[in-house]
Amino acid sequence: MRKALLNSLARSLVLHEKIETTEPKTKELRPFIEKLITKGKLQTVAARRSVNEKIGAKATKILVDTLSKKYEDRRGGYTRITKSKRRMSDGSKMAIIELI
Repeated sequence: MRKALLNSLARSLVLHEKIETTEPKTKELRPFIEKLITKGKLQTVAARRSVNEKIGAKATKILVDTLSKKYEDRRGGYTRITKSKRRMSDGSKMAIIELI
């Protein structure tokens, strides 16, 4: 279940470039998405298939074709986490994770 959650959050982040979720989820998502972007920068068929297995075809196309070009000079640190207000319903700490 945890893998599915990370895959879904990563897919949403690639498609929307900014998502708001709970703070623990953003902290778990950051290393996961950064590894995917680094793998996407390799531009090989094997790397594309590996990324596709995790986030799906549409998000893989965006990640490999667009984002990897954007970050080709960068060695890491592709995301930013910003804390936001607590959720009204249950008081959970919320945070926004976005691609730089």
